[in-house]
Amino acid sequence: MEAADEENALLLHLQPTPQAVASEYASDGSVDINKQPALKHSTGNWRACYTILGVGFSECMVFSAIATNLVTLLTTVLHESKVDAARNISSWAGVCYLTPLLGAFVADSYLGRYWTMVVFLPVYIVAMLVLIASASLPTLFHSDVHPAVVYLGLYLAAIASGGVKPCISAFGADQFDVNDPVELVKKGSFFNWYFFLTTTSSLLSGTVIVWLQDNVGWAVSYVIPTVLMLICFPAFLAGSRVYRFRKMGVSPLTSILQVVVAAVRKWHVKLPDDSSLLYEQASSPSTTEHKNKHTNQFRFFDKAAIVPSGNESTAQSSPWRLCTVTQVEELKMLLSTLPTWASFLVFYAVTAQMQSTMIEQGMLMDNHVGSFAIPPASMPIIGVLSFLICVAVYETILVPLARRFTGNEKGFSQWQRLGIGQALSILTMALAALLETRRLEIAEANGQEVPVPMSILWQGPVFFVHGAAEMFGSIGMTEFFYDQAPVTMKSLCAAFGQLAIASGSYLNTAVLSVVAFGTTRGGETGWIPDNLNEGHLDYFFWMMAALSLLNLALFVRYSMRQRGKET
Repeated sequence: MEAADEENALLLHLQPTPQAVASEYASDGSVDINKQPALKHSTGNWRACYTILGVGFSECMVFSAIATNLVTLLTTVLHESKVDAARNISSWAGVCYLTPLLGAFVADSYLGRYWTMVVFLPVYIVAMLVLIASASLPTLFHSDVHPAVVYLGLYLAAIASGGVKPCISAFGADQFDVNDPVELVKKGSFFNWYFFLTTTSSLLSGTVIVWLQDNVGWAVSYVIPTVLMLICFPAFLAGSRVYRFRKMGVSPLTSILQVVVAAVRKWHVKLPDDSSLLYEQASSPSTTEHKNKHTNQFRFFDKAAIVPSGNESTAQSSPWRLCTVTQVEELKMLLSTLPTWASFLVFYAVTAQMQSTMIEQGMLMDNHVGSFAIPPASMPIIGVLSFLICVAVYETILVPLARRFTGNEKGFSQWQRLGIGQALSILTMALAALLETRRLEIAEANGQEVPVPMSILWQGPVFFVHGAAEMFGSIGMTEFFYDQAPVTMKSLCAAFGQLAIASGSYLNTAVLSVVAFGTTRGGETGWIPDNLNEGHLDYFFWMMAALSLLNLALFVRYSMRQRGKET
């Protein structure tokens, strides 16, 4: 008996304490590739991030190699008109920023971030091989088939981008234990390096790759990023055993659809006067860590939480018939962001000009600085540099200065920051219109000479101001959606912000179509003809500035009402 007691005591002594076990495994519920609790010493952390950052760098270079100079490809290789090229670019960009919403849904609901990337990265590679073939072997394709092959490659890349982009940064962040103070600091460092590398990749594409496209050939410019991705993808797969994986929960999109379906099914049911009678439970997939208080906005959706009458218990009710108050309030919170989201459609329609009409304008200007010729598609780099400069100035100078006057710890409120971004967007279009008016005057004085003897560097202020607008508007919108989003919908609302870019691109497509139809009737050349010297692109820019001004007025009115409600 004593021997058995001594043996049990020895086993208890050798058994690790709960604290030791906790320190041995990641405390955020992460698992390894075998779905076992992730060991801290052999998974995650920076050891797992190098290959993820490599994929992010290569993906950004591949995407930028396609998007940055696409207008030149469409107008010089496929011989599309200026309007058609601008319209097709906006449509393609819209798909590129729409598919991340679907990619996020697939990752959150079915495959997980890692396997979503594993599935879509090969699609990216196939897309690039199609584009390489279309550029290097154009004689093999019939004149009617060649554009179809090019667009096949473009839209395969758009689909692949939607599967990869929403997963890279999130999967990198998954490698750090948020409950570990040391790893939490490293997580912030990861985002800094991710932003630095993707920005560097964009700069390289806007300079080196664009120069190769204009001076060497499209096939060579596509081969370089493709080879880079062919190196990074196997390296990413090789690191599978050191990655940490998060368990998938209920998809936020599924929860939203459940509320909508349940409310519609009970549209004829009268809402109770006492909101405490609506259904809530102590713990559910959507309320494990939090609950939302009931509000009186969008009351129709409260019907989704009406407890069924009769013999059916709440436990037996389908989630498509009965939802919790928290689920309903999450949908309401998402709906309350819609006006702000809608106000940025015009903002991103202006952004679409930077990759289409502004480059078309630059093609007809003198792009020589000494003996060096600046590719027109490289001019948006000024906007990228402006963005980086403005971030530094904003954090070090503007915020401390504004804090003294506003009393806001962030310097500017979210509404102020978004409003400044939209105001600078108006200024961008006004400067572009003034520049085009002057360019047309010089073209007329020189007998429609092409290129117009006017330096392309005059586009610099337009791109610089737009970079500042992006710093205030785009970052401000990202912060707005993160702060306003329900706890369970942070990723979804981030994708929702990307949807604004897609919708802005489609709005630009619609506006271009209306302008082309309205200005070419009666045999007129229109505002945006193939030879811009014969048109009035300045009128189009003034129209976009006017739309932006109207949009800003509506945004200011709405933001003042919202501040009044909050007060």
